[in-house]
Amino acid sequence: MELILKQDVEHLGFKDDVVTVKNGYGRNYLIPRGMATMATPSAKKVLEENLRQRAHKEKKVVDAATKTADAIKGLEIKIASKVGTGDKLFGSVTTIDLAAALAKQGHEVDKKFISIQGGSVKRLGPYNAQIRLHRDVVVDLGFDVIAEK
Repeated sequence: MELILKQDVEHLGFKDDVVTVKNGYGRNYLIPRGMATMATPSAKKVLEENLRQRAHKEKKVVDAATKTADAIKGLEIKIASKVGTGDKLFGSVTTIDLAAALAKQGHEVDKKFISIQGGSVKRLGPYNAQIRLHRDVVVDLGFDVIAEK
């Protein structure tokens, strides 16, 4: 089933994307909650015209996101956490902790736009995360998990 998203849906797509989903997910979840509409030929034409008109406005947003991405690339993020025996953490380091560390550096990023490979970190060491600032701007960020003193 092809749908046009009315808003950003995590793990599926962004607003105004045409996506293909299973029938039950579309009919029972996305459409009733107002997150999507059917992608009929006429709806696709209307969407295409709207996207064309919005393209030059969005260029400013992409430029701002690119500027933020360049600033984030140069950061050295160190997240301190309590450590048990060896290098195993008490608890874990998640996207919430990474978003807080970025906020301390002056870059407000919503935790839902950050993805850590493997979901969460449970040991000390260097790790990578992807930060999605815009649908066209994704930045890779390396960070270290260190022992709290």
